[in-house]
Amino acid sequence: MQENRIKNYSIDYRKKVFFYFDNKKLYGFEGETLASALIANNIKLVGRSFKYHRPRGIVAIGSEEPNALVTLNKGDKTEPNIQATKIYIYEGLIAKSQNRWPNLKYDFGSILSFFSKLIPAGFYYKTFMWPPNGWKTYEHFIRKMAGLGKAAEIHKDPNRYEHIHSHVDVLIVGGGISGLVSCLTLANSNLKIMIADENEELGGNLNYENDIFVNSVSAKKWVKQTTKKLENIENVKILKLSNVFGYHDHNFITISENCEHELSDKITQRLWKVRAKRVVLAQGLIERPIVFSGNDLPGVMLSSAVRGYANKYGVVLGKKAVICTNNDDAYRTALVLYKAGIKIQCIVDLREQVSSELLRKVQNIGIEIIFGHTLSKVIGRYCVKKVEVSKLSKEGKINSNSKKIINADLIAVSGGWTPSVNLFSQSGGKLKWDSHSLSFKPSIHFQNEVTIGGCNGTFDYEKTVIESTVKSKGIFKDLTNKNLREINLKIIAPKFNKSLRSTWFAKSTEEFLKNDKAFVDFQNDVTVSDILLASNEGYNSVEHLKRYTTLGMGTDQGKTSNINGLEILSAKLTKAIPEIGTTTFRMPYSPVRLGLIGGRDISGLFDPVRLTKIDPWHRLNKAKYEHVGQWMRAWYYPQNNENMQTAVNREVLNTRTNAGILDASTLGKIDIKGKDSRKFLNMIYTNDWSVIKPGQCKYGIMLNEDGMVMDDGVTTCIEDNHFHMTTTTGGSGSVLSWLEEWSQTEWPHLEVNITSVTENWSVLSLSGPKAREILFQSGCDIDLSNKNFPFMTFKNGKIGGIPVRIFRISFTGELSYEINTPSRYGLYLWQKILKSGSKFNLMPYGTEAMHVLRAEKGFIIVGQETDGSVSPLDLGMDWIISKKKKDFIGKRSLKITSTIKNRKELVGILTENSEQIIPEGAHAIQSKKSSLPVKMIGHVTSSYYSPNCKRSIALALIKGGRSKIGQKVFFPTLGGDTITGKLVKPNFFDPNGDRLNGI
Repeated sequence: MQENRIKNYSIDYRKKVFFYFDNKKLYGFEGETLASALIANNIKLVGRSFKYHRPRGIVAIGSEEPNALVTLNKGDKTEPNIQATKIYIYEGLIAKSQNRWPNLKYDFGSILSFFSKLIPAGFYYKTFMWPPNGWKTYEHFIRKMAGLGKAAEIHKDPNRYEHIHSHVDVLIVGGGISGLVSCLTLANSNLKIMIADENEELGGNLNYENDIFVNSVSAKKWVKQTTKKLENIENVKILKLSNVFGYHDHNFITISENCEHELSDKITQRLWKVRAKRVVLAQGLIERPIVFSGNDLPGVMLSSAVRGYANKYGVVLGKKAVICTNNDDAYRTALVLYKAGIKIQCIVDLREQVSSELLRKVQNIGIEIIFGHTLSKVIGRYCVKKVEVSKLSKEGKINSNSKKIINADLIAVSGGWTPSVNLFSQSGGKLKWDSHSLSFKPSIHFQNEVTIGGCNGTFDYEKTVIESTVKSKGIFKDLTNKNLREINLKIIAPKFNKSLRSTWFAKSTEEFLKNDKAFVDFQNDVTVSDILLASNEGYNSVEHLKRYTTLGMGTDQGKTSNINGLEILSAKLTKAIPEIGTTTFRMPYSPVRLGLIGGRDISGLFDPVRLTKIDPWHRLNKAKYEHVGQWMRAWYYPQNNENMQTAVNREVLNTRTNAGILDASTLGKIDIKGKDSRKFLNMIYTNDWSVIKPGQCKYGIMLNEDGMVMDDGVTTCIEDNHFHMTTTTGGSGSVLSWLEEWSQTEWPHLEVNITSVTENWSVLSLSGPKAREILFQSGCDIDLSNKNFPFMTFKNGKIGGIPVRIFRISFTGELSYEINTPSRYGLYLWQKILKSGSKFNLMPYGTEAMHVLRAEKGFIIVGQETDGSVSPLDLGMDWIISKKKKDFIGKRSLKITSTIKNRKELVGILTENSEQIIPEGAHAIQSKKSSLPVKMIGHVTSSYYSPNCKRSIALALIKGGRSKIGQKVFFPTLGGDTITGKLVKPNFFDPNGDRLNGI
């Protein structure tokens, strides 16, 4: 028999299960949680706190648990920060405590507790600011101490995740009494119902109680009967072990379902993305602790948790108990513990003398009740040994002359109940303060949802059943315009005296508060004095207080701490809690795995890798690759063990001397058709497209609404109402979405059809003085003369019988032809042209050589010379902005931007030392001797060594750069050196553009 198992508690029907905690072999019983099994084995110390490394034990029984976080190891899986209250034990489970070294009992980090006065709230901000260069030293030690559990050393996630989309009529969140009544009410309709609960079985706190009866049977039995009935109804879907963690716009709900029990599927978790016509929030209540010195020691638990562990699992973490409460509910715990044979030393009730049915039952069995008192201190090192009980004044202050010491190893505390309003708040709903229950409850509803039961502030079981039935019938009426038949439920539950005392922490002398260890947020070690200190330093906004003290920022999202923190701040400021307000309840309600969000899109599937049809040739010829968007592009082609710079220099020189060929298939390609295509392009681009003729090409820039460059490319008129648009490789998807958005939402009257054809065409860019000869030798049937085929035109034709579209455009400044052919011919045509060009020394070149070639000409790359804050005027491209057009996207914003003086402008940079290459992104300053802080005047956008110019070249955005041509600028480096450069026009090679025509 385990030490903390209740005698005569029936566990015969369950299988014994062995597991490990910190390498110690223990056993529990199938169906119980790790938390209950640890309690059974008298394991009180389960972890160390985040900041002070204080000993911590189990506090709660559900997802509100702040302390008992463990790391699970299962084969090659390691998962940290899992609540022991949410882990159902299985044979061979391996759990380890966290945030301790070398072991849990003797933790070196606990020394921090002795220095707690030196590390109060916000000490990080105050301590690590000086000396300025000391952060790297601090960081090393902070990283060692920071965090809770540690992630797996093997970063590959071995789990399998699935995403499921579902549409339902009604989604019920929570399977407690209110959720079950709602589901039962709606189940016999033809509506599609889904009910989700985070536990292994439905029923909520009904599974933890022994004094509630429904229709003359125990609540536990009624839950099993109802669950079985619902499971057999076709239109009802039940999700167990499912955490509803997000409530988004338009009744979009996200649910994390734990599926590890489904051995056949081998799926770890499912992410349900649910759209519901109506949402029923039935999440229940969370008990609040009471704040007093030493309230974080192992052995201090929530009263409902103590009762729940006894009723459901037959375990109690102690033999001598003290109960501290400000409400009637904790008296139910006294009755359960008494029946279990636990000695109850006393009940400490913060209220003055009250009477109720529950109190009379407790008094009749001889348990001492001390009214008007509180626990003022818990005594013990690793767990509770004794408690100090003190009298409370009417103002809620401790009378230090009335102390009484009582031996105890278990403390059950109840500071009242907080409705679970997280999801309601996420939905956009507004809360109001209820002065009777001393809690926030739902007030103004924003979406199609209703709240019922405990999370609506309904604390009475009978009223909960009535409310759940009435509101569910109302939902059915709204959705179907029909009436539902009654379900007959009679519930018998304890009657409460509803009076509470609004004292959740014991106010004492200033000396006490300075030396207190009275914790408000157990996980983040936030004490009463931390909150008072933050307020004294001006952090009186609840949102500021949260960030300064980290109150409510842990994995439990402040479920047990937020109201207490607000009450302490309220008392300090002498303001009512509604005046202070609440912090924002953010997703997720309870922690979810990052892998779940990714679903199947992890590892190699995280982002699809796109390959061109010519890719096999690149790999065969040992090309080095770079990622450009989702595409893998050939970066450069090393020969004979060349390094990158040597290979790029060779490719660049050969392209300008002979010819080079580039696989440009990754360029975005969009087909635009329809009689209003020109009108559409006129609004999308800054220049005029009304007079472009079939066979002509035109370069265009498109802007965001803010007037800043979004993308660029060449668009060609194929026929009168047919255009072929090219975009940057990385921007093709966003440009397509942009075009569709404007077409569908702003100009739906325009007759325009937009289609992505990126994958339809392979593109070979042939550049260099010998390009025309090579194309002719390859069997091109087009007259390639300048007269017949001038710059910025296109022709349809064939090369060796293969259909092609050839565009006479250039991104290198050389005589160039962009050859488009249907994708299936791409590889063959590439090899054919290379073979024909071999006698002309044709070589392939990669994206790095392409960058150097375009930089020599001063051509921009969107995303490199631009960053979302650069306009065409900044780039010196005012020539591309039509003066005749009435409107285009971004025109008004651009007009405003043009009036701003001293904006950054694109210029060229020549370094004083021609071999010295400025790092891309380097900041430019006006003077070498600038005093701190140094004023930045711009930055380098592109920087290369140019073998054609025989020196380094760079492009940069410099404030007022065009007016400073000829001046020197300076670029400090991380190594402490400074590179000197001169501002020049951004065109380093062939400034007159003669080579475009092969001259």
